[in-house]
Amino acid sequence: MKILKISAPLILAATVLTACAGNAVQTAGPARVSDGMLTGANGMTLYTFDKDAEGSGKSVCNGPCATNWPPLLVTADESAAPGYSVVMRDDGGKQWAYKGKPLYFWVKDQKPGDRTGDGFNGVWRVAKP
Repeated sequence: MKILKISAPLILAATVLTACAGNAVQTAGPARVSDGMLTGANGMTLYTFDKDAEGSGKSVCNGPCATNWPPLLVTADESAAPGYSVVMRDDGGKQWAYKGKPLYFWVKDQKPGDRTGDGFNGVWRVAKP
């Protein structure tokens, strides 16, 4: 039987890489998964709105609401991944939805990882995979 000698620095490096993998940003269609929540490509937290009817294909957050809660808009080079769909907005734009719920940013989040909109007015929730 052959015994392998593994150096302490190699073990440390493997441990660090394994630990970091838990917080890694993973691509999940038009959004990313980071720390158990969906984020935009910019790393900012995405939210869902309880007043949006799941699977309705429509966003009810328009006008001043959309100023505070900007939608995750579909760009020409993006395609849907499992779990994602496109909803039409009142202004004619197209917005991403996850599991039938339109996705939004919160204007008061200042940096990636902020979740200040979670629970806002009892109707906004962090979007989770």
